[in-house]
Amino acid sequence: MSRLFGEVRQIGYVVDDIETAMRDWAEKLGIGPWFYAEKIVDQNFYYKGKPSPIERSVALANSGFVQMELVQQRNDAPSMYLDFLKAGRIGVQHFAYWTTTFDAHMAAAKAAGMTVGMGGEVGANGRYVYFDCEIHPGTVIELSEVSGPKGRLFETIRKASEGWDGRDPIRPFPDLSKM
Repeated sequence: MSRLFGEVRQIGYVVDDIETAMRDWAEKLGIGPWFYAEKIVDQNFYYKGKPSPIERSVALANSGFVQMELVQQRNDAPSMYLDFLKAGRIGVQHFAYWTTTFDAHMAAAKAAGMTVGMGGEVGANGRYVYFDCEIHPGTVIELSEVSGPKGRLFETIRKASEGWDGRDPIRPFPDLSKM
């Protein structure tokens, strides 16, 4: 994938208790601060080509250059997260690559024979897709557009992690519409 998309920028973990996971990662691993959204509002979310009304919580923190994402699905809407859980898995569900040239990277992925399993949008210029190709049982590749507010959010999260002293380990997501 690095030949197609560049460097891995995020490792995504599906968890069954996001609040406990954030506390454990901050206290035991020293990763934080976590930026937490109890409810992510995805626009145009789809799974296997069909709309799916997903409800999920997300927490983001950096460990150096790499962002960690914790995801807890809150409903039974079809998704690759739910597929992962139903298969009895918990842990690393995706590796994400970030792009400011989403359409060009999607064309390259299509030319390489990759197909999309699910996708949606978070904010302006915040499209994302998860490809239907497991690299390890249950673990897939995400391509995430970071040209707009989501990219500025990710930069804010990275900067907050630099020299983090352990205080205020869980923080609310900033409003993307104001970034």
